[in-house]
Amino acid sequence: MMPGGSQNRSEQPEGIGSSRRSAAGADPLLSPLTIRGLTLRNRILSTAHACGLEEDGLPGTRYRAYQREKARGGLALTMFGGSSFVARDSGWPAAQLDMSDDRIIPDLTQLAADVHGEGAALMIQITHLGRRAETNTRDWLPTLAPSRVRETGHRSIPREMDEADIARVVHAFGDAAARAEAAGLDGLETMTAGHLIGQFFSSVTNQRTDRFGGSLENRCRFGLMVHEEIRRRVGDGFVVGMRLLIDEAMPAGLNASDCIAIAQTFERAGLVDFFNVNYGRLDNEITLATDCMPGMASPNAPWLARAGAFRAEVSRPVFHAAKINDLATARHAIREGLIDMVGMTRAHIADPHLVAKLEAGEEERIRPCVGASHCMSAARPTCLHNAATGREHLWPQRIVATNGARKKITIVGAGPAGLEAARIAAARGHHVTIVEASSKAGGQLALAAGASWRQDLRSTIDWRVDELARAGVTITFDCFADEAAVRASDPDVVIIATGGIPDTECVPGGEQLTSTWDVISGHVRPSGTTLVYDGTGRHGALTALDVCAQTAAAVRYVCLDDRPAAELGYAERVIWKRSLAERQIVPEVDRKLSEVRMTGNSLKAILVCELTGAESEVVADHIVADLGTAPVVELFDALRPHARNDGVLDLDAFVTGKVQRPTRDEGDFMLYRIGDAVASRDAASAFYDALRLCCVM
Repeated sequence: MMPGGSQNRSEQPEGIGSSRRSAAGADPLLSPLTIRGLTLRNRILSTAHACGLEEDGLPGTRYRAYQREKARGGLALTMFGGSSFVARDSGWPAAQLDMSDDRIIPDLTQLAADVHGEGAALMIQITHLGRRAETNTRDWLPTLAPSRVRETGHRSIPREMDEADIARVVHAFGDAAARAEAAGLDGLETMTAGHLIGQFFSSVTNQRTDRFGGSLENRCRFGLMVHEEIRRRVGDGFVVGMRLLIDEAMPAGLNASDCIAIAQTFERAGLVDFFNVNYGRLDNEITLATDCMPGMASPNAPWLARAGAFRAEVSRPVFHAAKINDLATARHAIREGLIDMVGMTRAHIADPHLVAKLEAGEEERIRPCVGASHCMSAARPTCLHNAATGREHLWPQRIVATNGARKKITIVGAGPAGLEAARIAAARGHHVTIVEASSKAGGQLALAAGASWRQDLRSTIDWRVDELARAGVTITFDCFADEAAVRASDPDVVIIATGGIPDTECVPGGEQLTSTWDVISGHVRPSGTTLVYDGTGRHGALTALDVCAQTAAAVRYVCLDDRPAAELGYAERVIWKRSLAERQIVPEVDRKLSEVRMTGNSLKAILVCELTGAESEVVADHIVADLGTAPVVELFDALRPHARNDGVLDLDAFVTGKVQRPTRDEGDFMLYRIGDAVASRDAASAFYDALRLCCVM
């Protein structure tokens, strides 16, 4: 199948092109790359990931819209189908494409047409999970692996494969490859790192003594058989790559020299067209969150130099992705010949039009990836501050001007909800005014960015402030908007985005608590003994604990949930768990704060065990608590009698992208509230509220 646009098959020589360094003056990111006759239009790809949009193992409407948008945004190659399984006994409960059956071919064919139609290439990642599979899901089959070695992350104890299992799985890989080619895909990669092929590579997981174990040569045998079968089943023009570790980073595991030797073995056999390299082990949460998919707590591009060292030892093109969030780093990686294709996967989740903005000379307008790891949570693949990602079938990535009347819109509050509402409304062509009571934009996000390892959150605010400046929208700071001031602005629409304040009224004696806001902002520096109470499972209490640990004589951490940071995704939660372990603070879980009392010059927390109902007491000099926020409602309530909709949001219209309508004839304006001005939630909810309300306004 011939891809559309600038993407094409050619007769150019295979390999990485005429030079490993780009010509002076040209942007190396925009130079083409040819692999096995497939010419990629630039050097930027999105790597395969389990995006969570599959429907019964198939890439349906939502999945295709998500992939098509990135192709429309200009990238060269979208790898998709993270951990697409080739056999029934390679299953997780969700988030995988099913390549074990021909029923996927029609959907893949449509996906190929969608992506090719936007000028990009597409390849699928296929795999067998081996011991990373889960038993009590899908067909309830036992997991299998080279040896009976349990994995911590997915918890299964596998059975050891025999020769019949090996023959079956090898054939299954060939079948999956044939389906990918039949659907018109440009190629595939096998996922070896931590998965079945890689489990054969590593002596940690391969303890066999037969022809598949022992020496590195023997441990490569299964992978060679898989790739031989794939190559036998597909045509000469079909690209076949490998996702490979460059270092297993564990005792007795594969080191850099081992991984280079493996790569060279496959090169000599002529079975691999590119290597897509990553670093570290995949079998527990902390290494996933810091090595393989590093987030906000890790430095930028932590393994780029190691990928470059690997690149120097192989002859095939090398792809690499690991927190390469910005184009400057990506450009350096290509210009210096460290890698041949740069994976900017999470950066494309933040802004799928990244490449188009680069080509248009608007690099500074790219919505930044801040490494928040929200896209790796249960809400995957949605971005913390791009609510349209993963929802492209409903909501636009590009806001277009309204073809209706331009409105005067007054927004009260310059936190995440207010800023995003202003950005979208201005892009629609409306006249927007923002008033903010404090001296700076950002609300709770600005507060969160001021402490601990989450400082990159500031970029979500700065980007919006810059976009508003380009649109000619100004923010009036240090302005407390009351009813008279809002009505005097003669608005057509009023949006209340005033957020909330720390909620202490929900606990008797709560007025004696210190809020996490006061600690994080530096207004209070607890000394002596300090109890940090976490009633939300979010970032607030643990961020405050980070501060308290630097000033307090002793700190205890108590939480309502059964584990710290229960509301967060694993990639954020595990960073906080590590922080507690490093400080030797043992979480006290399943405890409800029922009351706070004075006792002399100290405070007494009355805690109730959620499991037994037993009551206990903790005496401390300070009790710092996160109990969520209470909405600031006074202005909203004062304005409701003057609103044409009485401040009521039509929820059906809100969630389906329809315009809100007045509910009565009298009134001066339409009135809405969004974000924490409605209820205590998170930043992603605030941004999504703004999108749903304003992109149809």
